[in-house]
Amino acid sequence: AAVVRFNFESWEGVAVSNGILPRMGDLDAYHMSAGSFDEAVRQIISVGGKLPNLTPGDNIFWSVNDNFCVPDSVYDPAINPDGKQKLAKLVQMCQALRDACAAYCIPLTSGKDSMKNDFKADGVKISVPPTVLYSMTAKVEDVRQVVTSDFKQADDVIYLLGETYDELGGSEFYQLYNELGANVPKVDFAKAKELYTLVGEANDQGLIQSSHDLSDGGLAVALAECTFGRDNLGASIELGCGLPGELTSTALLFSESHSRFVVSVAPEDVVAFESILDGRSTRLGTVTADGRLRVRHGSGELLNVATPALRAAWTNGPVNQTIGLESASALHQ
Repeated sequence: AAVVRFNFESWEGVAVSNGILPRMGDLDAYHMSAGSFDEAVRQIISVGGKLPNLTPGDNIFWSVNDNFCVPDSVYDPAINPDGKQKLAKLVQMCQALRDACAAYCIPLTSGKDSMKNDFKADGVKISVPPTVLYSMTAKVEDVRQVVTSDFKQADDVIYLLGETYDELGGSEFYQLYNELGANVPKVDFAKAKELYTLVGEANDQGLIQSSHDLSDGGLAVALAECTFGRDNLGASIELGCGLPGELTSTALLFSESHSRFVVSVAPEDVVAFESILDGRSTRLGTVTADGRLRVRHGSGELLNVATPALRAAWTNGPVNQTIGLESASALHQ
């Protein structure tokens, strides 16, 4: 999430986030919509936001706007024979929106809908997958207390918050192989709200040094991005104890299960932190000062890469290459 200070007369500000998962729309419209909503919520939680209405009169204000982008759902036996199915998916998306707003007590204040997203040429029609973008805002009482995503210092302890499942359907990993998959990530609203409340309690005590929500690319990408803030910081990660033993290394690294964070905690705060997040946190490893991201699983080393190389690859993705944001030579520097 982005955080903006209102003015120079106070330290109040606003956190702004977005959630969108178009790849998952072809798998399950309900879970795509629920997951997009949760993505926007957890981005704000990650920077230090707290859910509203946990106590009466808590003076915590949130708002969400929707932007539906769906194909024509008006049934016609000749030109739109699957219109009823498309309409059913739209209904599922709206049901998920209702469930998410009610679960997190976040009001839906506005929206914009685009309902005829089909491309037609030479007798062929291509329809967009059912998609919705959720744009969310939340008041921040003191922008000086915001938690950023970058690791802060060597020897801090790294944790994974939340649960990982075999949920690679619609993932960035599968997209690399032109596959869609089947196991779409699903939001457990009750468990997510419980975790977000605990994260707020930890932030109240100043126990979290850095926090990054997990989304596109799963744990592997989040860990890499956490190393981008400060020179020469890396991480040593072990995917063994505390994570589901039945999951493959691929699932552990690239599953896009919702409602998860990577956080770092100073060694002197570990006991206090674990007393709050007991049962919802898994210790992964430590921040290192060698500028490398190392990941092990059992007896095997899965990853050992210099963080500048990770940053260059991340910055120099296909989109940035297309628009010329950074030269491809950066990958080889």
